[in-house]
Amino acid sequence: MQRLRPSLDVVLAHEGPLGLKPWSISTSALDNELQPHLKKYWRIPPRASAAFVACMEDVLAVYARSYAARLPVVCMDETNKQRIQEVREKLPVEPGQPERWEHEYVRCGVAQVFLEVEPLTGRRHVEVRERRTRRDWAHWIQGMLRTRYPQAERVVLILDNLNTHGIESLYETFAPQEARSLAERLEIHYTPKHGSWLNMAEIELSALCGQCLNRRIGDLKTMRREIAAWQQDRNNRQAKIDWHFTTQDARYGFGHGESGHGSPTGCRRGFAARAAVVAAAV
Repeated sequence: MQRLRPSLDVVLAHEGPLGLKPWSISTSALDNELQPHLKKYWRIPPRASAAFVACMEDVLAVYARSYAARLPVVCMDETNKQRIQEVREKLPVEPGQPERWEHEYVRCGVAQVFLEVEPLTGRRHVEVRERRTRRDWAHWIQGMLRTRYPQAERVVLILDNLNTHGIESLYETFAPQEARSLAERLEIHYTPKHGSWLNMAEIELSALCGQCLNRRIGDLKTMRREIAAWQQDRNNRQAKIDWHFTTQDARYGFGHGESGHGSPTGCRRGFAARAAVVAAAV
């Protein structure tokens, strides 16, 4: 005989033992029900992909290295920010009234945000550009090697597989002598396709967007000023990234332990274990 689920009105009308509401007891059961009306954007990984695992373990091996000033590990990523201009000045907070914003606004284009972070030292650098081309990336790399890390023998660079992220961009932008000189000081490690979450720069970008870019900014000058203040504050505090996800964790999660043998089930379990990365921008 099929059991009927009581309506929400009936559930809310009664109290459970010790004065507890029934919904406080059965929340987990309700949470586990199928919700076909909901959808979520997600980077769906390939199943049992040796290429994915190879790139992942390569990046995790870099993260396990000890700090070396001559070989700094730097994570680099990019994002964009819609520039939005107010049409009316917002009303400040008052007793009994929150800050009020006009719902109407003007779109002023998109800014490209380049970010690099050195997780072991809590050092980062951010720039706002108008474009995100091969030349922009090449000039970013030149600034990193010539200005920000001039004493490093090589910079160990973690980044994703964006089509502009390659040595060919240096040759497209600079004379061969300069391009070769820069390339020889780079040790590039790419995150897996559909695995850019392994790049710690994404964590730093999340902190930037949540702490600095979470409001309407209409012009590049203001955006650059606000980002520079955010960057200086975090660099002064040497805010680091706490990364706990290791190669051993990955092998267990992806079913490459004693019993998993890289099965699709193990691969899916590994992505469920992604929540155990426990990486945060302090």
